[in-house]
Amino acid sequence: MSRRHGPAARMAMTAGAAAITAGAAAVLARAGYATLRRRPPGGAAVWARTNHRGETVTLLEGPAAALGAALASALAPGLPPRGRAALVAAGAGAAAFGGYDDLAGSGDRRGFRGHLGALAGGEVTTGSVKIGGIGATGMVAAALIGGRPADVIINAGLTAGGANLLNLFDLRPGRALKVALAGGALIAGTGGPGAARAVAGPAGAALALLPEDLDERAMLGDAGANALGAMLGAAAAASLPRVTRVALLAGIIGLTAASEVVSFTAVIERTPVLRRLDMLGRRPAAGPGRADTGGTGGAGGVAAAHGPAANGGRRAPAAREVPDAGPASSATPP
Repeated sequence: MSRRHGPAARMAMTAGAAAITAGAAAVLARAGYATLRRRPPGGAAVWARTNHRGETVTLLEGPAAALGAALASALAPGLPPRGRAALVAAGAGAAAFGGYDDLAGSGDRRGFRGHLGALAGGEVTTGSVKIGGIGATGMVAAALIGGRPADVIINAGLTAGGANLLNLFDLRPGRALKVALAGGALIAGTGGPGAARAVAGPAGAALALLPEDLDERAMLGDAGANALGAMLGAAAAASLPRVTRVALLAGIIGLTAASEVVSFTAVIERTPVLRRLDMLGRRPAAGPGRADTGGTGGAGGVAAAHGPAANGGRRAPAAREVPDAGPASSATPP
């Protein structure tokens, strides 16, 4: 085998392809965000929310992140056609259903128990529509990836579960994007040669929009968090061996179940290392006289509902919206 085709050369080609995809995603996400800010669909007020500082932020970061990640993945060099299609389907489907919950959700019902309980009583919430829609999105992405029936089920769970899990972290500036970047690095480090290329789209978009999120000018919302999480789940599904995928899916299920009874924010606040990482790059917390309200919604109204001590941070309660803004969403509370 020639030196050109040796392991080092193949690794360099993989890294180069991933870098191209990540760069394209970053450029597309920033361009999409700038365009949406200039001409927000339905007007700026539809996408506006108020954070715990009383400042108005926009949800337009989410559609821009989803658009940049999906378009870059569709054109990613080195990815098989079915892998590209799965990533695009995961991102587009999750963004659509997440965006619907962002704009039409009332926030009256929270978590799987709240939405499924309402459904059992004959009430169809936007959250239950999103649960079903993202579940279907996961099945489509898994079918595109292919494999045996057991693999399709596992891969659908990774895609849908990843979409929901990342959304659970979107309670503080930059938190969900940091988790997305860490998750992408983990998948790239443990997967095969295609793993880095598969995660490059969502990772590039996340990195490009991180400054907007950290500075509290914008937030991902369900549209962005669901889309990036679904794409990372699909990337894992397409590139990790079955044993690793099963372990990852078990972890996603465990964390999702825990979020129904445990505040992720409270855990992070009590753990010094996690708290330092969570605060990295963020503006200082509200000072005396402007204490955090225990903000429970945000970026799509992800609610914490564990009281001020547990949540002192950035996201606004669902009721605290700017005049004429659309309702906050009803995502699962961590």
